[in-house]
Amino acid sequence: MMLAVRPQGVAPAALASRTTPSSILPRLQSSCDKLRSLRNSVLTPFSSAIPHAPLRRTFIAPEFRSCRHLICHAALTDAAPGNTVIGFVGIGIMGLAMTRNLLKAGFEVVVWNRNPEKCKPLEQEGAKVAASPREVASLATYTFAMLSDPEAALDVALRVDGVVAGLTQGKGYIDVSTVDADTSRNIAAAVRAAGAAFLEAPVSGSKGPAEQGKLIFLTAGDQELFTAVAAPLDVMGKAKFFLGREGAGANMKLVVNMVMGAMMTSFAEGLALADKVGLRQQDVIEVVGLGAIAAPMFALKGPTMAARTYNPAFPLKHQQKDMRLALALGDEVEQPLPMAAAANALYIAARRHGLGDMDFSAVMEAVAAQQQAAVDGKGQQ
Repeated sequence: MMLAVRPQGVAPAALASRTTPSSILPRLQSSCDKLRSLRNSVLTPFSSAIPHAPLRRTFIAPEFRSCRHLICHAALTDAAPGNTVIGFVGIGIMGLAMTRNLLKAGFEVVVWNRNPEKCKPLEQEGAKVAASPREVASLATYTFAMLSDPEAALDVALRVDGVVAGLTQGKGYIDVSTVDADTSRNIAAAVRAAGAAFLEAPVSGSKGPAEQGKLIFLTAGDQELFTAVAAPLDVMGKAKFFLGREGAGANMKLVVNMVMGAMMTSFAEGLALADKVGLRQQDVIEVVGLGAIAAPMFALKGPTMAARTYNPAFPLKHQQKDMRLALALGDEVEQPLPMAAAANALYIAARRHGLGDMDFSAVMEAVAAQQQAAVDGKGQQ
């Protein structure tokens, strides 16, 4: 098989045409077909041991489905329970649940977190705790990261004892954090400079789906790494998309979370209006759930919003961060986002009320505060 390293900024198709004579393309296609067949045969025995494996779905963007777009890393091996050490840095709400699923599936896992106390439950369940991100990457074949924001993602990857310092050829780094595309590209460049492969893989889903292994992975970057880590992705998620070059996954996640954030603020305003005109909020939740605008999020969050309880599944501060990043992306490409901007203002207000660590549905309190401010304003007239 002909191996190639793609120069920065050169599309895979362009690279294939530059480096591969037309007479060799059929043989390259045949070799890649054999590689795909081999990988499938290796993964099949393990899929039966992975919970809900038959329900897992894989999507690859059309322009990346041809083997001619593959850039094959000679040393990448397919991850399999019992045969592959998986690293995980960032053990928060999501990282804890995701790592537990890897352990349950039989993977050997090494973990790290800024606050080592958060690693203790996983250590008791069989994980090895590393002293630094560098140690995680040096011990693992493939290292995952779930970090809070772009600043944390850059720091953990690039600092002196960071992940990149522990990477070598044959290893891969999969960043499942929600960051902007530029952050992802910067990390990808450093990872590849170390000789390793990179995949951005932000997730759609919060605490519940993470615990159930039903996340949706929105990936981009090195397609061969996407293939190599299919088994751990399937352990942690119900579907995985390969969207192209790094940046595509990050942008997709920002679009999804922007829509989700705006939906939540609209729902909160609807519940507040219903209460104001004498309707039972529970009746509103039920009616919404039976119509065309029914959404799992409304069914899940509605009762707790009506009860004004907001145990964190997805912290409000992270939702506001995602709204901020989505608005910045809109500015970058000159796409007005007035509804998202209005929603972001409510999340900012909620953070100012000290609700950043509560669930993002606590934006309901910012709506309630607006309502009270309107009442107080009328009383002063």
